[in-house]
Amino acid sequence: MTDSQIVITPVTSKADRKAFVDLGQHFAAQTPYSVPQLRGEMLELIDPDKNPFFEHAQVRLMIAYREGRAVGRISGHIDELALELPPEQGMGPGTGMFGYFDAEDEETGHALLAAAEQWLREQGMTRVIGPISLSIWEEPGLLTFGHDHAPTIMMGHHPAQYQGWIENYDYTAAKRLLTYDLDTTKEFSPLIQRIVKSCERNPKIVMRGADKSRFADEVRIILTILNDAWSDNWGFIPFTDSEIAYAAKKLKPLIHPEIVRIVELDGRPVAFMITLPDVNKVLKEIDGKMLPFGWFKLWRWSKKPLDSDMRVPLMGVLKEFHNSRLASQLAFMLIDGIRLAATEKFNTQRAEIGWILDDNQGMVAIADAIGSTINREYLIYQKSL
Repeated sequence: MTDSQIVITPVTSKADRKAFVDLGQHFAAQTPYSVPQLRGEMLELIDPDKNPFFEHAQVRLMIAYREGRAVGRISGHIDELALELPPEQGMGPGTGMFGYFDAEDEETGHALLAAAEQWLREQGMTRVIGPISLSIWEEPGLLTFGHDHAPTIMMGHHPAQYQGWIENYDYTAAKRLLTYDLDTTKEFSPLIQRIVKSCERNPKIVMRGADKSRFADEVRIILTILNDAWSDNWGFIPFTDSEIAYAAKKLKPLIHPEIVRIVELDGRPVAFMITLPDVNKVLKEIDGKMLPFGWFKLWRWSKKPLDSDMRVPLMGVLKEFHNSRLASQLAFMLIDGIRLAATEKFNTQRAEIGWILDDNQGMVAIADAIGSTINREYLIYQKSL
């Protein structure tokens, strides 16, 4: 497909995938506050033989060239599990996606969007949403607020001009995702402290750290709660068994039992909260390179990430409790317990909570109640094909 001097070609080989990743890193290096990610990790995410996302998805990666020089990239993809969702949850039949959007200029950006849209039409799609790169659990949305500071682990970071380029191509906002900044050194209000103390005094409620000696079992407990707790949320796609195993393997080095908690009610797991130390701090120091000594710095930091910011990517309470006071009580208990542990053990000063759907009233109310403030906003766009 061509647009003036722009030629867009599909990624079909291992060498092409390397070029696709290297191009993304090139654009990231030109974006203020962006953090270089590990090249090997990025290659693995787009490798059909390694990322289990490809087991239920069709993916078309594309690179734009102008006079032989790479000037942009994009993915078009169809998640078969997303097609099974009810339309009121944001996806459903006929919904394809675009992601990995990078472009040197608006003309290139529009040519890339047109190419992704055309491929999706050819696959029978009638609607497109994005950017989502590649899974909703990886990097959903385009950064539209918060460009003036670095992202935390597993959060995207995009040039400010991309928003105008996408909106100028007839895309409209489908969903707003928020992250919240929390000063972990400050105690919560007396009201929340009383709620937490009440939970701690209840003999039926036990909060414990994750047990790394039975890590696979703990991961399944957490994701079983997650798949239930989030099942009615916009854009929710349940983890498959192979994705659970993949996520467990990838995240295990970053798991510290003190900051990953499970709550049991009468011995039954009913809530959880995962907190991850912000590896982006180290990736910035080593410039995203494992060699010659980056691997050692990363390994040493992962053992005890002192002075690290934290990110809370996931938390949940079983759906049967969502309309009761217990849900918010358990959330406050989890947040306060992990806040104290992170501050005392790792000298953490701040944490980022999210992403949170802007219309998730329960979580937004909890974020407001603990004194956190919105520090980043991401938009997922939509367009009829």
